[in-house]
This record gives sequence, C-alpha cells and structure tokens, in this order.
Amino acid sequence: MKEYNKENIPLAKTLRKNMTPWERKLWYLFLKDYSVRFQRQKCIDSFIADFYCFRAKLVIELDGGGHYDPDSKQRDLQRTKILEQYGLKVIRFCNTDIDNNFYGVCTVIDDEVKNRLLKYLEV
Repeated sequence: MKEYNKENIPLAKTLRKNMTPWERKLWYLFLKDYSVRFQRQKCIDSFIADFYCFRAKLVIELDGGGHYDPDSKQRDLQRTKILEQYGLKVIRFCNTDIDNNFYGVCTVIDDEVKNRLLKYLEV
C-alpha cells in the first residue's frame, strides 16, 4: 500500500461524489467495469489521483483548463516525479481528449495496463 495523507480522505470522498463530467464518463463507460480494478480519487502521498490501478501501478489524470498555465504545469510535473518514486506511471489526458477521442483514450489506457501487467509478470 502506498503512503498517503489521511487528512485527504474526506476530500477524496467528496471528489468521488462530485466527479467532473469527463471523470464520470471515463469511470462509468470504461474503468468501472474494466477487467483490472481501478479506484477513483485515490489518496497517494499528499495527492489525490483521479484514477489508480494498483496491479498495473498506473495513475490516470484528467486535466481541465486549469492545468495548462506555467505554475500548474510545474506542479503537475513535480507531482508526477513524486508518484514515479513509488514506481507508478502517470498518464494524462485533457478533457477534450475524453470529448473528442474517447475510444482512443480507452485504447491507450488498455494498452498501458496490459504492457505494465506483462512487465510485472516478467520480474
């Protein structure tokens, strides 16, 4: 189990109940019934990951417009580096990817999960 800040649990629960439309679409139309278990709004370190797959050591982040200014990009980069120290891979999609290329997003996630599971089987 990854380390996490227990103070983030109430916020994570609130975020699960109030998902963005893009998170809701990805969760209900793909990840919820995916063959490998994903969790929503998972507390890891001092962060809350949008989606997390323990078996594949994979974090999926959906980024809205607020993630593209220079300060936010820097914070996201730092966050990714910290999560990678746990052996996790972080993949990011912008909300417009969910709107305009949902099948492509699902394909990337599926390929990444399969590749990472194969990697861990070989170890």
